[in-house]
Amino acid sequence: MTMPPTHLRLQATLFGLAASGIPPDLTKDTRMVARTQPPIRTKIARAMQISLLIFGGLVGAVILTAIGLYFATSGQYPVAATVVDDASLPQIDIDGVRLHAETYGDPSNPVIVVLHGGPGGDYRSLLGAKSLADTNFVVFYDQRGAGLSERVPAKDLTIPAYMAELDAVIDRYAPDRPVTLLGHSWGAMLATAYLGKAPEKVARAVLLEPGFFTGQEMQDWMAKAKPFMSGPGFYTRATIAAFQSLHVSGPDSSAGQDHMMGAIIHDFVNHPDNPYHCPGEDFDAAGWRFGATASQAAGQTGAAEIDLIARGAKSYGGPVLLLASACNDWIGEEIQQKHLGFFQNAELSIVPNSGHDMIWDNPHATLPLIRAFLGK
Repeated sequence: MTMPPTHLRLQATLFGLAASGIPPDLTKDTRMVARTQPPIRTKIARAMQISLLIFGGLVGAVILTAIGLYFATSGQYPVAATVVDDASLPQIDIDGVRLHAETYGDPSNPVIVVLHGGPGGDYRSLLGAKSLADTNFVVFYDQRGAGLSERVPAKDLTIPAYMAELDAVIDRYAPDRPVTLLGHSWGAMLATAYLGKAPEKVARAVLLEPGFFTGQEMQDWMAKAKPFMSGPGFYTRATIAAFQSLHVSGPDSSAGQDHMMGAIIHDFVNHPDNPYHCPGEDFDAAGWRFGATASQAAGQTGAAEIDLIARGAKSYGGPVLLLASACNDWIGEEIQQKHLGFFQNAELSIVPNSGHDMIWDNPHATLPLIRAFLGK
């Protein structure tokens, strides 16, 4: 999203007249003209002076605009504290990383582990699934570097790292029995990849609109996303978000960047042409805090890591429920029909009157479909 600079180049060609064969009067006139014109060095000096004046004016205009934007965006932009700075938040320690996590229900009941989207999002919009706690033990957690969990370096935000973290969460809450994985968007992709790592630890999986399983699907997704993250309007709002982030003073060093990225991502999903929400409706799914580094690291994911998702789907023989929202014609029913072919034992259901965040948009239709699947 960086606009390339414009390069200007000045070229000069000098021509001379040979005296040989030229009439004396013409030669004389030529010398007189040459004497009345400024020397070439003077011309070059003047051109440089003009260029410097123009360049200085442009730099000055940019500086003045930046100063104006800084003061125009001044204000309070609160960012929620993570578990590192707020000891009152429910939390667990997984492999030395503090995660925001909470559970609902009787621990002796079947365990459901909920995986949120992003990477970088949080489980707030998925809390409607806690109604499943009447017959299950439901575990929610913000993944490393996301939501209200501890921030970690980009090198620790890979698909294998996320899978290792999920494996440790499962071992913590269900060390001796398989669990149900309930993943949304990116969380559904993570769940699918994990099916290939430890299929014996997963009794079944519920996958709410996973985005892509292969490198080619990722490229197709990125091509579709590009119009929603470009254009003067988008760049203007992104610039404003960047200046707003300069006024964020805490609660930690990642807060400003998280604020900026959260605003940009919300602008992307709330674009009027983005089918992640139903036509004529705003994207209003709740969230605590977005993880900028997690989102940026995801953009650097290579094909070899993406292939872990497809391999996980193909190697798993347990029951899988894919859910697609009726409004989303991007990664909705058509794409999820294709994803059915990756699994040995999967079914697809469509959630009516819903966009991508179906548990938030229409829990009254989504949760009964999940309950019916769990009861089989």
